[in-house]
Amino acid sequence: MSMWKNIKSLFIIEEEPTKTEAPSGQQPPVIPEKEPQAPAKGEVSEKFTEVLFRAMSEQNMEGFDYLEYKRSLNSLREMPMDEQTRYQSAFAMAQTMGTTPQHLIQTAQHYIDVLHKEEQKFRQALANQEKLQVESKEQEIRKLEEAMQNNAEKIARLTREIEEHRKEKAGLQQQMRSAAEKVEATKLDFMASYRSLLGQIQKDVDSMKQYLKED
Repeated sequence: MSMWKNIKSLFIIEEEPTKTEAPSGQQPPVIPEKEPQAPAKGEVSEKFTEVLFRAMSEQNMEGFDYLEYKRSLNSLREMPMDEQTRYQSAFAMAQTMGTTPQHLIQTAQHYIDVLHKEEQKFRQALANQEKLQVESKEQEIRKLEEAMQNNAEKIARLTREIEEHRKEKAGLQQQMRSAAEKVEATKLDFMASYRSLLGQIQKDVDSMKQYLKED
């Protein structure tokens, strides 16, 4: 199994909770007219999650670090113990490797930094893609509108040409809308994957800070 797949096995990607129906005998809440639409959140994407895991594997630190500690935590997941005991028990195993709570937290922060860098790279790539797919279409539309204005003065001779430009404009507008929707969906899927993975690591960091104390 490749390194990034080993890392993938350490994390459970959380899905968005589904809406529950109202209990029997109770009327569902009345939704007011023109209720503001909740902002889209995107969905955790396997494709983007794998990109993030690969980045983590490429920056994997030598020796016993947060990922090895995470593996120990997972091995205790089915044991009948509370969260604090699970973190402390996993740390007891980690101590045999000469590690400390501070080292585990520092190495977890290393992977958080790796994810931050991937987000920055994604945002830059997304901006470039948006410029290529959306702004270029807007420029084409503006040029066509200028051509339409000029040709409108020659209605008798250029009626056929004007109609062709109108159809082309409509097609470009549809392409622009489709491109913009695709770019936005891509951004939302990445951010959902990023927030899910980042949240898990941050929770581990918070729990390690709370539960793990050096002797």
